[in-house]
Parts: sequence; structure tokens; C-alpha cells
Amino acid sequence: MVLAGLSGGSGKSVVAVGLVAALSNRGKGVVAFKKGPDYIDAGWLSKASGQPCYNLDPYLMPVKTIAATFQRRIHGNSFAVIEGNRGLFDGVNADGEFSTAELAQQLDLPVLLVINCAKTTRTMAALVLGCQTFDPRLRFAGVILNQIATARHETVIRQSLEKYTNLPVLGIMPRLKRDVFPMRHLGVTPHQEYAAADEAVASLSTLAENHFDVDAIIDRMRETTPLPPGQCGCVPQAVTIGVLRDAAFQFYYEENLEALVAAGARLAMIDALHFQELPPDLDGLYIGGGFPETSARQLADNAGFRRSVRERIDAGLPVYAECGGLIYLARSILLDGQEYPLAGVFPVIFAINTKPQAHGYSTFTVEKTNSFYPVGTRINGHEFRYSVVHQWEGRPDDLVLAMNRGTGFCGGRDGLVYRNALALYTHVMASGTPEWATGFIAAARRFAARGRTVPPV
Repeated sequence: MVLAGLSGGSGKSVVAVGLVAALSNRGKGVVAFKKGPDYIDAGWLSKASGQPCYNLDPYLMPVKTIAATFQRRIHGNSFAVIEGNRGLFDGVNADGEFSTAELAQQLDLPVLLVINCAKTTRTMAALVLGCQTFDPRLRFAGVILNQIATARHETVIRQSLEKYTNLPVLGIMPRLKRDVFPMRHLGVTPHQEYAAADEAVASLSTLAENHFDVDAIIDRMRETTPLPPGQCGCVPQAVTIGVLRDAAFQFYYEENLEALVAAGARLAMIDALHFQELPPDLDGLYIGGGFPETSARQLADNAGFRRSVRERIDAGLPVYAECGGLIYLARSILLDGQEYPLAGVFPVIFAINTKPQAHGYSTFTVEKTNSFYPVGTRINGHEFRYSVVHQWEGRPDDLVLAMNRGTGFCGGRDGLVYRNALALYTHVMASGTPEWATGFIAAARRFAARGRTVPPV
């Protein structure tokens, strides 16, 4: 089943996490998916299901890949829940390309519509009826009413939906006195940074059990046949890739990590906040996105680890760093008038703005030599950042990637290169960009074959 809303902020994440947790508590496997380029909601869904949440993105993934990914990931599970993004019909253009509705049609799945009922009653029936008639190809399973204030509030909306639509109300989410998800100026706090994450998921599970007709929701799910999981045992695990994964660096698609393993990597999880240095046996390093600014003091105080990253890059270690990883490889970051030193690989000083500086899908073309992508490669990705380049001792021509769509690092370009390190703002998804994993593994194998060193520049 696909959970969708009329807009961002409709409450579908609260409903999705609650429903996934309630289904999981029944002792049957439930796999969660997040539509679109999202890490934070996917993290909470993973927390609720007790297993990885996967992303399905029609912009970043071919249609056949989406179908195969979905059918393979549901193998061994009783339920699958896909949380949409933004409004149901919202895409990249007026035709709704790459929307949640389009994804539901591609997978032939029913839609459970979550509507925010704050300060409204009968108008909700008009909005739901509009969704039904806007695209008759969609199949709706029912409606969840969010932000219900009183019993009378619920009754009027239920009666209105019964009178003007043929969709059942399958549950409500009452108006809560406080947010279950912890919020901050960047939006929902990642579960890795929230000490009470388990309690939050348990609270949402209880709300779903008490206020949703879970059995009716299950009855309206579509049965589908899974594909067996792909086999990758024939690929030797010949190289070791380190992954910085801690409170500062949390943004990783499970698809990316699994693609590295399938291509021949053993993954070593590394905590940049507490490890004294990088492990000695690495053939490559992956630094994903996240919020390094929220852990800036800890990252700065761990001087030995910062130094080991810089020294290993000087020695030629292949490093792929995106967004938060790019920031970490900079000279420093400015926060509230204080400068925090970072790895010092690139001569950049970053700062954080209160408003998004890039947000949405992007595309780049590789124009210059680097260790991961062949020249001429064209890649679809996405950007989401609040950081700004405060100071940089470089020129746009030094950057190896040309942005065809999106903002990039500077001057319509992205991709800083030093030795075998590539740092960029753009995030990519391996399931839509198979050359990402193969390029990463090839760089690691070249490094390992040279005895984990490269000649000095």
C-alpha cells in the first residue's frame, strides 16, 4: 500500500511510522519504502520496521529498476508500506512526472490518503473527491484523518466523506499536545540524534493500534508476488570500504551500501566522533551526508581522527564524500561566530544558512578526470543543503563536474578533487546509477593493488 498526503506536512510520516510499527508488532515482517530522495523519514521507517527502509525514486531510477527493487525487497515479508512525498500528484512539472501518484500506478498499488483536518470539516470531502476524479486510474483504499480535535470534529468529516465519496475512513490521528517527532530548524531530527527515538516509535505504534482499523487496512492492501533476492555470492569480497556512520554522518541509501557489497566490498562502519583514527586496512572510504554542523565541536575535538583522514588521503586512499562528507573534508566550518577545524583536505570554509541553499533533483556531467566516474558520464542525483561556501581558495574551472540541473558547489559546477578523493554536494542512488558502485570498487582495487599507497605528487 502507498500512503500519500495532499501536501508536505499532512502527517503522512506520523501515520506511516505508526502503521509500520503496528504491523511489525504483529510478529509479521513489514518492509518500508520511502518515495523520493529522503534519508530522515526513511530512518524513522527503518526504526519502526526493525529492518532497512529502501527508497523508490522515479527520477533517479528507471521504471524496470523500481519494479524489480520493490518485488525483491518484499521477499520474506508479509506487508509492504510505501510512504509518498509532498502531495499525491506533485511532480517536477505540470504533468506530475515522478509523483507519488505515478509511482503508485507503476506498481499497481492502492493509495491510503492522509488528510490534515486542522480547522476544517466538510471541505475535506471536496478535496478527497477532487483526488478521486483528478486521475481515475488511481485506486484509493481509504482515508486517514489527521489532526482530529474532538469527537464532533471527526463525526462531521466522516459523514461528509460518506455522503460525497465512496471511501472509508480507516483511522484517525488525534491532535497531539506535542510533536512525537522531535523538530528543529532543519525539520525532523534524525532518529540517530534523538535519545527517545524508541519511545517515539512506541507511542506512534500505540496511537495506530488504538485509532486505526489495522485489519481493514490490511484487507485493502494489494497482494503481489515477490521476486527472490538477487544473488551476489560469486563476487569475491576483495576490498575493504570504510563508511563513516554516526550521529554526524547518517545519510546513506541502503541500496548504496548493498551495491558496494554486491560489487565486492567488505564494509567497515566507522565512528568519526569517537574513533581515534581510521582503521589501517582500508582500500576506500565513503563519507555520506548528514548534519556535521550539529556535531561540529566533537568532530573538531577529535583531532587525531581528522589528521588520520587527511594523511590517508595524502597517501592516495580513494574517498567519496557527498554533502556532509564534503563539509568534513574542508578546512573548517563557521557556526555562531566560532570556527571549528575539520579534516583540512580542501581549502574551503563553510557556514550554515537558516534557509535551504539547494533542494531538489539535479543532474551533472563528468568533464574532468577523477577516480570514480569516467569523463563524459551523465548522472542524476539530488541536493539538499543549508550550508554555504563562505571562503574557497579555488576557481569554478577546478571543479570536475558540470551541473546540467541543480546548484552544485560553485559557478554551476560541483566536484572537488584531491589525489583519489572526490567531494561533491550531489547525492546519488546506486540503484539508478550502477556505475557509482563499480567505479568505487575499481578505485579501491587499484589502490589495494599498489600496496595502499600512491607515488607522491
